[in-house]
Amino acid sequence: MVATPLGNLRDITLRALDVLRAVDVVAAEDTRHSQRLLAAHGISPKMLPVHEHNEQEGATRILAMLAAGQHVALITDAGTPAVSDPGARLVARVQAEGYPVVPVPGPCAAVAALSVSGLASGQFRFIGFLPAKPAARRAELEILRGDEAVLVFYEAPHRVRECVEDLVAVLEPEREIVFCRELTKLFEQVARMPLAEALAWLAADPNRLRGEFVLLLAPVPKGEGLPADARRVLALLLQEGVPVKSAAKLAAAITGASKNALYDLALEMRDAGATPDLRPSA
Repeated sequence: MVATPLGNLRDITLRALDVLRAVDVVAAEDTRHSQRLLAAHGISPKMLPVHEHNEQEGATRILAMLAAGQHVALITDAGTPAVSDPGARLVARVQAEGYPVVPVPGPCAAVAALSVSGLASGQFRFIGFLPAKPAARRAELEILRGDEAVLVFYEAPHRVRECVEDLVAVLEPEREIVFCRELTKLFEQVARMPLAEALAWLAADPNRLRGEFVLLLAPVPKGEGLPADARRVLALLLQEGVPVKSAAKLAAAITGASKNALYDLALEMRDAGATPDLRPSA
């Protein structure tokens, strides 16, 4: 499993080049696309197409090659195989037949984007591509709404505007979003802003809709992603003298809101010494 550059052809490791020169066959998502990379480094191997539409058939052919004593490298169009790209089903079948699968690490768009995002958090959640249909996309975003990790998405240029529209509709406007566009390529761009400004930023320049995107969302602000009923239940429990940890646990059990988010909010309420407003919002 050989990681290849996202765009800049020099972002390939020495080990990856050694492996690609040594194997009997290079299985590639798009053989024509990958030939440019291989030719740039003077490599002209036997190639086999393995993509999302023929991965099972490709796995059968690769297993026959392995049985004959050959070595095969899998690459995708860009980045690390099996990360929102073909490869996982192939790996599972090869492992099931008892053959070793060796990672040759290198570029990964999600990690590259995370490193320049400036979003401080102890954890991140890689989502990959959200559903293409708006209703399914919004439903998944609702599930992710209370997540306390940085959220990392991939998105295609023809769908990025409608994806951001759904992010704006579902998530808190003060959350920060980071656009990472065309990483390592000529028109690379990294831009960070509140989610409320994201659509205006896209509309300001039509070129901002071009290229491959990684979108990163900051974690839900403490307490901001909690429903009003969860806040009221928590506040009532604290006013009745229930300890912070128990109050957060009970409020989470009653309302279904995030226990960790409720605990953080309870600490803020306790430390501030303020009595929250328990009136329902208009």
